[in-house]
Amino acid sequence: MTDLSRLLRPRSIAVLGSVWAENVIAQCRKMGFAGPVWPVHPLKQNIGGLPAYPSLADLPGVPDATFIGVNRHATVEVVRELAAMRAGGAICFASGWTEAGEPGLQAALVAAAGEMPILGPNCYGVINYLDGALLWPDQHGGRRVERGVALLSQSSNIVINLTMQARALPVAYVACLGNAAQVGLAELAGALLDDERVTAIGMYVEGIDDAPGFAALAQAARAAGKGVVCLKSGKTELSRTAAASHTASLAGGGAASSAFLRQAGVAEVSTLPELLETLKIFHAHGPQIGTRLCSLSCSGGEAGLVADLAAPFGIDFPPPSAEQRQRLGEVLGPIVTIANPLDYHTFIWGDGPRTTEVFTTMLAGYDAGIFIIDPPRPDRCDPASFGPALEAIVAAGQATGKPAFAVASLPENFDEALGEDMLARGVVPLMGLEAALGAIKAAQTPGGVPGWRPLAAGPERDARLLSEAEAKGLLVAAGVAVPLFVAAETLAELMPKAAALVPPLALKGLGFAHKTEAGAVRLGLATLAGQAEMPGASGYLAEEMVTGAVAEVLLGLRRDPVYGVSLTLGLGGVTAELLADTVTLILPVTEAEVLAALRRLRLWPLLDGYRGRVRADVPALVAMAMRLAALMQADASLEEIELNPVLLRETGAVAVDALIRKVMP
Repeated sequence: MTDLSRLLRPRSIAVLGSVWAENVIAQCRKMGFAGPVWPVHPLKQNIGGLPAYPSLADLPGVPDATFIGVNRHATVEVVRELAAMRAGGAICFASGWTEAGEPGLQAALVAAAGEMPILGPNCYGVINYLDGALLWPDQHGGRRVERGVALLSQSSNIVINLTMQARALPVAYVACLGNAAQVGLAELAGALLDDERVTAIGMYVEGIDDAPGFAALAQAARAAGKGVVCLKSGKTELSRTAAASHTASLAGGGAASSAFLRQAGVAEVSTLPELLETLKIFHAHGPQIGTRLCSLSCSGGEAGLVADLAAPFGIDFPPPSAEQRQRLGEVLGPIVTIANPLDYHTFIWGDGPRTTEVFTTMLAGYDAGIFIIDPPRPDRCDPASFGPALEAIVAAGQATGKPAFAVASLPENFDEALGEDMLARGVVPLMGLEAALGAIKAAQTPGGVPGWRPLAAGPERDARLLSEAEAKGLLVAAGVAVPLFVAAETLAELMPKAAALVPPLALKGLGFAHKTEAGAVRLGLATLAGQAEMPGASGYLAEEMVTGAVAEVLLGLRRDPVYGVSLTLGLGGVTAELLADTVTLILPVTEAEVLAALRRLRLWPLLDGYRGRVRADVPALVAMAMRLAALMQADASLEEIELNPVLLRETGAVAVDALIRKVMP
């Protein structure tokens, strides 16, 4: 593990370049960095108001951290000299490396660095707001703090935008990865979290370079009581093999990455506001909050709105207990309907003790509470009348020890100064109702299974598509039930073989990834007599049709170049992609995890006896998934297995169609 402590928490800083160096010096001065900053320039006598040194060899000491703002070729030589000096690390700012078609130059940079840590190249740098140390050549919106969250991004512009937030989030570090030629995502995140003053980390991620390392990081953060939240971009990209199977398109990068993050215990969000709001929750309350929520507002409109907006996030509001209803009724009177969300009306507005009693009584019965409150803008209005309600939120949180969220329906309705004051008193201000709900849902993410790591990943490989006859032979050997079948190269050879099959029969042409679309499937045949050839078929398969099916499902496994092996389950058949009702997991998994994933399907009730339907044999499907998972783990030559459909009966599950891609020797 690379030691990044000197680079992230330097006592001395060197800067190379001209304009960029001046900017770094100005930011360190603005943030009150206490250590020396040493400009290095072969020609200039003074940079940014400081005396410049003609070379690194002329410095009065060995720098802990260096910002290298010179061209890419000079950067390699500077890094080599710093490494020889045993400097603490460097930011390589210049662009024009692997991202510009120069992988050899980037490899030379890494070799020059040796054991000295470098961030980048093509990297904006690091901001340490705790110590005022900025290796950062541009403006930013932060200020000094004593403790706070870390922001880590693979996009410099995104993280610059995040520093401009006015949401009362205390930011301790800002860090960019650039090309991550030497130090990767998990390693840098771990080094930031190692600072005891860091409470949580939020990441904007374009790609994960080390999935097992990232999972280990998430587990270590959870053990330290620190939350990890991630916004993963690039979800809409489909695998290059999407045309070959339903699984490839349904379990593309977005589904696989979300499954990985969930199993690693990392909260995932969809928007930048949700990222910031989740970090506030983690900063105040640690990496996980409970799922039983209450909501309180003084308006029926707000109560209805929060219920409507919460539904897509899977958030519901359990009703108050009988004891709560009785006490709330005593305080609020007979006109107010006691429910959750609670519209407490305005009868108690301005009455601090009664408001505190209502807020505390409600919050005491739940894991956390949403208190919708939009103070008037202080520049044009007088927000004084909102004081009792705000104080009541603080009192309720302190009395119950439960998270109390002061939620503004619009983000601009809660100014930063008020938000900072509330956060200092233990109440997390969440700005914007939809972002608040998304953040609360993300903050409920449970930790991963201790010790869980994804299987080893490898590069994508060319693989041959097995014929259905070959694929089903492989399945039979693995203990997976398939229909009784026979196969031959021609229809004439197939007919005598099929004589022993019991009609109705299915006739399939071999050599097609999608037989239905190619017109290579004929069902319900009493005999094969008179059947015409199928253009393009490389052979034929006949099988007994399965009867008594309750449901058609898809079961697919495929190797992933980042996450090892993914497992996808869902409602299947020819409408699999149209329904898009699937769940994805990353191996390894347990039977209990597979069953829990199936229960997340929108159409799960159809498998579970909806309105008197026959229940499908889901345990048989789970067992089939586990057999195939074991097969993928045991046979490294298998690239993909897709069974679509698997016909579930009241007893048993049968794989009717099989697509398998295998790397051949």
